Amino acid sequence: MTTIYDVLRRPLVTEKSSYQSGKLGQYTFEVAENATRTLVKDAVETMFDVKVESVNILNMPAKRGRRAKSRRLLVRKSGFKKAIVTLAEGQTLEIFEGVK
Repeated sequence: MTTIYDVLRRPLVTEKSSYQSGKLGQYTFEVAENATRTLVKDAVETMFDVKVESVNILNMPAKRGRRAKSRRLLVRKSGFKKAIVTLAEGQTLEIFEGVK
Protein backbone atom coordinates (compact mmCIF):
# COMPACT_ATOMS: atom_id res chain seq x y z
CA MET A 1 0.00 0.00 0.00
CA THR A 2 1.37 3.37 -0.97
CA THR A 3 0.86 6.59 0.92
CA ILE A 4 -0.64 9.73 -0.55
CA TYR A 5 2.84 11.21 -0.94
CA ASP A 6 4.02 8.27 -3.09
CA VAL A 7 1.20 8.61 -5.65
CA LEU A 8 2.45 11.72 -7.49
CA ARG A 9 5.92 11.19 -8.93
CA ARG A 10 6.56 14.43 -10.85
CA PRO A 11 4.74 17.09 -12.84
CA LEU A 12 4.90 16.77 -16.63
CA VAL A 13 5.69 20.08 -18.30
CA THR A 14 5.27 20.08 -22.07
CA GLU A 15 3.82 22.51 -24.59
CA LYS A 16 0.46 20.77 -24.42
CA SER A 17 0.38 20.62 -20.61
CA SER A 18 1.33 24.30 -20.29
CA TYR A 19 -1.55 25.21 -22.65
CA GLN A 20 -3.92 23.05 -20.60
CA SER A 21 -2.81 24.60 -17.32
CA GLY A 22 -3.11 28.15 -18.64
CA LYS A 23 -6.40 27.96 -20.52
CA LEU A 24 -8.29 24.90 -19.24
CA GLY A 25 -7.24 24.53 -15.59
CA GLN A 26 -5.83 21.03 -16.18
CA TYR A 27 -2.53 19.82 -14.73
CA THR A 28 -0.54 16.74 -15.75
CA PHE A 29 1.44 14.47 -13.41
CA GLU A 30 3.36 11.24 -13.73
CA VAL A 31 1.85 8.91 -11.14
CA ALA A 32 2.65 5.53 -9.59
CA GLU A 33 1.74 2.40 -11.54
CA ASN A 34 -0.89 1.31 -8.98
CA ALA A 35 -2.50 4.77 -8.65
CA THR A 36 -6.26 5.08 -9.11
CA ARG A 37 -8.42 8.13 -9.79
CA THR A 38 -9.46 8.47 -6.15
CA LEU A 39 -5.85 8.15 -4.92
CA VAL A 40 -4.71 10.87 -7.33
CA LYS A 41 -7.61 13.13 -6.36
CA ASP A 42 -6.89 12.71 -2.64
CA ALA A 43 -3.16 13.31 -3.16
CA VAL A 44 -3.63 16.54 -5.14
CA GLU A 45 -6.27 17.89 -2.75
CA THR A 46 -4.12 17.10 0.29
CA MET A 47 -0.77 18.32 -1.03
CA PHE A 48 -1.90 21.50 -2.80
CA ASP A 49 -5.09 22.38 -0.86
CA VAL A 50 -7.31 22.74 -3.97
CA LYS A 51 -10.64 21.31 -5.13
CA VAL A 52 -10.35 18.64 -7.87
CA GLU A 53 -13.28 18.25 -10.28
CA SER A 54 -12.07 15.28 -12.34
CA VAL A 55 -9.12 12.98 -12.95
CA ASN A 56 -8.26 11.24 -16.23
CA ILE A 57 -5.61 8.50 -16.19
CA LEU A 58 -3.63 7.30 -19.22
CA ASN A 59 -1.11 4.48 -19.59
CA MET A 60 1.65 5.80 -21.83
CA PRO A 61 3.33 3.12 -23.96
CA ALA A 62 7.04 2.32 -24.01
CA LYS A 63 9.10 3.86 -26.80
CA ARG A 64 12.16 2.75 -28.72
CA GLY A 65 14.90 5.25 -29.43
CA ARG A 66 18.45 5.25 -30.75
CA ARG A 67 21.76 6.26 -29.25
CA ALA A 68 23.22 9.47 -30.64
CA LYS A 69 26.74 8.24 -31.46
CA SER A 70 26.01 4.79 -32.86
CA ARG A 71 22.73 4.97 -34.75
CA ARG A 72 22.32 1.19 -34.61
CA LEU A 73 21.92 0.68 -30.87
CA LEU A 74 18.26 0.64 -29.88
CA VAL A 75 17.23 1.81 -26.42
CA ARG A 76 13.86 1.09 -24.85
CA LYS A 77 12.31 3.82 -22.70
CA SER A 78 9.83 2.28 -20.29
CA GLY A 79 6.18 3.27 -20.25
CA PHE A 80 4.52 5.16 -17.42
CA LYS A 81 1.13 6.19 -16.11
CA LYS A 82 0.04 9.82 -16.24
CA ALA A 83 -2.91 11.67 -14.75
CA ILE A 84 -4.61 14.81 -16.04
CA VAL A 85 -6.23 16.62 -13.12
CA THR A 86 -8.94 19.25 -13.71
CA LEU A 87 -9.31 21.79 -10.90
CA ALA A 88 -12.35 23.80 -9.90
CA GLU A 89 -12.93 27.18 -11.55
CA GLY A 90 -10.41 29.85 -10.53
CA GLN A 91 -7.92 27.56 -8.76
CA THR A 92 -4.30 27.09 -9.83
CA LEU A 93 -1.17 25.21 -8.77
CA GLU A 94 1.92 27.31 -8.09
CA ILE A 95 4.39 24.66 -9.27
CA PHE A 96 3.20 25.09 -12.87
CA GLU A 97 3.46 28.89 -12.83
CA GLY A 98 6.45 30.47 -14.54
CA VAL A 99 8.85 33.02 -13.16
CA LYS A 100 6.98 35.98 -11.72
